[in-house]
Amino acid sequence: MSEHTTDQHPAQQYVQRHEQGLARRLSLWRDAQLARQALRDAGEPGLVLDVPSGSGRFWPILAEHSNRVILAADPSTDMLEIAEAQSSAEVRKRIRTFQSSAFSIGLSENAVDCIFCMRLFHHVADREKRQAILEEFYRVTRDTAIVALWVDGNIKAWRRKRQECQRLASGNSTAVRNRFVVCRADIESEFAEAGFRIIGHHDFLPGYAMWRVYVLSKNG
Repeated sequence: MSEHTTDQHPAQQYVQRHEQGLARRLSLWRDAQLARQALRDAGEPGLVLDVPSGSGRFWPILAEHSNRVILAADPSTDMLEIAEAQSSAEVRKRIRTFQSSAFSIGLSENAVDCIFCMRLFHHVADREKRQAILEEFYRVTRDTAIVALWVDGNIKAWRRKRQECQRLASGNSTAVRNRFVVCRADIESEFAEAGFRIIGHHDFLPGYAMWRVYVLSKNG
């Protein structure tokens, strides 16, 4: 950790945590691959909303399509400022940012071709909250949504569940959890309830890693 980290804004610390180390850089490279595959599955949408945009790590990938218009929303204006500051001038001119929550997006119905959501759902444990977000996505997108999260049915999820059971058995129930694994059957049912059908999915490392990217199409 940098000796200056304690003097930095929490949003800057978030960016540093997620970009340090060789393993993390390889992870970001694979994330970029998955994003490109998902965008192709979605038909290379022309108007995309990135929400929450966080540090803007996916902006260069979104901007690779020369005719794409990119909207970027995040609850934190500080995060948006950091994302813009660390982006190239070429990428910045392609992005229109605004403060907004995924629960209540400040756009009209059918406002965008695709909602791009890569860093939210694995932080949401509550089914009702996920459903509220998905219903808002259904309202705002005209066509597709790209959603990433942690799912079960792989080695990493099995290990995580075993570790959680061991932690509880040892009496350590005070640890704060902010990332959650969702049953694939449950989340896929939630997609359908919100009005989406699955047109594709991509796993970070099939059979091993928890990370899965779903490409959804709006029914009707």
